[in-house]
Amino acid sequence: MSLDRDADVLVVGAGIHGAAIARALVRRGQRVVVAERSAPAAGTSSRSSKLIHGGLRYLEHGDLALVRESLRARSALLREAPDLVERADFLIPVYRGGGRPPWMIRIGLALYALLAGLGRDARFESLARGDWPLADGLSPDGLRAVFRYTDARTDDAALTRRVLAEAIAGGARLRCPAEVESIVLDHDGATVTLREASGSAVLRVAAVVNAAGPWVAQLQRRVAPTQPPLAVELVRGTHLELPHRPLAGIYYLESPRDGRPMFVIPRGDHLLVGTTAVTIAEAELERIEPSAAEVEYLLEAVHHRFPSWAADGGLAVRAAWAGVRVLPAAAGGDVGAISRELELHADRPERPRLVALVGGKLTTHAAAADKVARMLI
Repeated sequence: MSLDRDADVLVVGAGIHGAAIARALVRRGQRVVVAERSAPAAGTSSRSSKLIHGGLRYLEHGDLALVRESLRARSALLREAPDLVERADFLIPVYRGGGRPPWMIRIGLALYALLAGLGRDARFESLARGDWPLADGLSPDGLRAVFRYTDARTDDAALTRRVLAEAIAGGARLRCPAEVESIVLDHDGATVTLREASGSAVLRVAAVVNAAGPWVAQLQRRVAPTQPPLAVELVRGTHLELPHRPLAGIYYLESPRDGRPMFVIPRGDHLLVGTTAVTIAEAELERIEPSAAEVEYLLEAVHHRFPSWAADGGLAVRAAWAGVRVLPAAAGGDVGAISRELELHADRPERPRLVALVGGKLTTHAAAADKVARMLI
């Protein structure tokens, strides 16, 4: 066994939040170790819709603070990482009988623009009928309006690796593969046992950040003394890759089945379609795969709005994959209504030795990291 006593904070998980927290801490002069059991960005941080956005649909649930924070984060990322984060046009076709009529969409986009500060990236418009993108294969039947607005997109895994590289350049040390076997808290900090390829290692740190994503609750159970259980939902999101075709923008659609929003995103040599929201049991984390029902659900929505694609093989699934988000437990079981705002669970209010993350968004990773850093320092 080896004994390492030179770290202030151990961050568990090298997804986007773990990487950002490590970067925020080293920028504040902390000595940081990041423990990752498989590879950086191996989980949810490489399996998102790859969008940097405010979350237009969160307005329906009254999450104005989260949308404002997300839009500020979007602006910062467009400035700071222009090679990884780029602006994109989004299109919202509105149909007769849909759950959100044109006036509601217009009000939502106006509020979105207001929260964005009414700048360059806050513009939106209702396209004239002659400018509707019917050449994309969009069904004209019952089409009442098409709105266009601006958001952004990224390569989520590349962004995570960039943030982690900046943390390492600042002095953070990555231990990978390294799985946490136990965390023992005492008055002054924590003693952590890691399992690595070379054997066990023991680290002495002032604090541990549990940024293990879907495995956050599992890791909490490895802490002594016993911590209160986290009330979380594990939500699987499935994406499909369909054959590439040029589109006028990223489409923001409603599922004909339940009205849930989803995206059709031109990306490289394919179209990315997603996502679903299906709660799963913790045991299912051992094998995260899309279900046949989720694939059917997504294809149904695309075919409903782009019916001509089926004739030329445009609905042939090239790949299907899924990621899992950890969210606060849903009141009443409505997964769509769960806020994506970050929750921080500390073992004690002053000088916490353990902080666990639940929720959060790719877009707001830097703001989340600052909150954790302020809590610890």
